[in-house]
Amino acid sequence: MNILEKSQSIRNREKKASDNLEKFIDRINKHNPKINAFVELKTDEALKNAKEIDNRIANGEKVGKLAGLVIGIKNNINVEDFHVTAASKTLENYIGTYDATVIRRIKAEDGIIVGMTNMDEFAAGNSTETSFHGPTLNPRAPERIPGGSSGGSAAAVAAQMCDLALGSDTGGSIRNPASHCGVMGFKPTYGAVSRQGLLDLAMSFDQIGPFAVDTSGIALMMDVIAGKDSLECTTINWNVPDFSASIKDMQDSLKGMRLGVVQEFFDVSDESIVNIIEDRINQMQEAGAEVVELNFDSLELCLPTFYLINFVEFFSATRKYDGRKYGERIEEACGDEVLRRIHMGSYISQKEYSGKYYKKALQARSLIKKEITGLLKDVDVLVGPTVPKLPHKVGMELEPMEIYAYDILTVMANLSGIPGASTPAGDVDGIPVGIQFQAKPLEDEKIIQIMAAFEELN
Repeated sequence: MNILEKSQSIRNREKKASDNLEKFIDRINKHNPKINAFVELKTDEALKNAKEIDNRIANGEKVGKLAGLVIGIKNNINVEDFHVTAASKTLENYIGTYDATVIRRIKAEDGIIVGMTNMDEFAAGNSTETSFHGPTLNPRAPERIPGGSSGGSAAAVAAQMCDLALGSDTGGSIRNPASHCGVMGFKPTYGAVSRQGLLDLAMSFDQIGPFAVDTSGIALMMDVIAGKDSLECTTINWNVPDFSASIKDMQDSLKGMRLGVVQEFFDVSDESIVNIIEDRINQMQEAGAEVVELNFDSLELCLPTFYLINFVEFFSATRKYDGRKYGERIEEACGDEVLRRIHMGSYISQKEYSGKYYKKALQARSLIKKEITGLLKDVDVLVGPTVPKLPHKVGMELEPMEIYAYDILTVMANLSGIPGASTPAGDVDGIPVGIQFQAKPLEDEKIIQIMAAFEELN
C-alpha cells in the first residue's frame, strides 16, 4: 500500500488515523533513541488530533487530503508551540509563535505533525553531524551519516517513523540525504513553494520540499504545499498541477521521453555509483526512453560559485541572531562550521573584496544558469547520480572542501532555480544510492511523473 492508498483507506474507514499514528509512535520509541531523527515530539497532541480525525470520518464529515498521515518537520520550519532551534544552541529556548505557510496548509488538510526532525546547525552541513542535538544515524547504513542538512527528515522516513517529512534544500539538502537514506526527496522549482516561516540559510537558494517512501507521497505533499503565498515575495503565481492525479496511469509513460545524460556528472562520481546509475538509465532506455548525450563545461564552476554566494547570504541572514530579541548571540553559541561560514561571508562582503569574489560569483551564476537552460532545451530531464560518493562514517574527520564536494551534482539546481529530485536506484554493499532527475523551471510535474515511471520499473 503506497502513501496515497493509505490516505484513501483512512478516509474510507478501512484504517484508523489513531492506529496509524500509534504504530509510528511505537517505532519512534524503539528506534529514535539510537537514530536521533526526531529532536522533539508531541505524541499526546498528535494522538488527540488523530482521534478527532477518526471521529469526523465516522460522522461522515469531510476531511483533508492528508487526513491521518503522520508527518515530521525539519527543525528550521516554524511550527507553533514547538522548539524551532535550527539545531543550534543559539535558539535553544526559542519556541515557535506561529505556523509557517506550509505548516498551515498541512494542518488545513488534516496532516498530523508528530515532531521536529534533526538537521545540521542552521542547515550548514551535509551530514547532520553539526547539530546541537547530536548526530543522526543512517537507518539504512548503520554507523554512516544520513546526509544533510535535512538528515533527520530523511532518516525518519527511512526508519518508518512517519509517513512523510518536510525538509529544506539550499544546495542539495533534501536530495543528498534522500540518496544516502534510500528514500525519495523532492526540491521544487524556486518559488513554487512558500518559504514563509523558514529560517533561511541562503535566501536565493532555499526551497522547502517533501520526503516520502514512494512517489505518491511526494505528489500528495506537493498537492498541499505548492502554490502562491501572498505573505512571501519569492513565490510564483503558477497553475499548480494535480500531482496525485498525474501519476495514476504511468504505463508506457517512458516511451519517447528524452533523457539528458551529462558525461561530466559521471566523471566526478565513484565507479560503484556510476555502474548503478548507468544500469538504471539502460533500464529506462529499454522501456522506451531516448538517451541524449550532453556535456556541461561549467560543472567545476558550480561549487565555488554556490559557496561564495551562500557564505554572503548566510552571513546576512544570521545578523538577526544578535542575542537582543531572542536566543543568544550566534557567534558565541554556534559550532565550527556555522562560524566558518559567518567569517567567510563577513570577509567576502567587505567593500574591498565584494567585487573580487561576490560580484564575480553572481556573474558566474548567470553563466551557469544560461548553460543549464541550454542543456535542458531539447530534453525532458537531466539524469545522473544524486551524490558522487558514498556517505562517510559518523565521526570521520573531513576537510571542509571534502564535505562541500558532496554537493557538486546538486547545487546546479539551486543556482538555476530548477526542480530536482532523488529517488532510490540501488545500493553498494547495502549503502543506498540515488538517481537524480532535473527539469526546466515549473516542470515539477514532469519530474514526479518520471519518478513514478521509474518506481514502476523497480
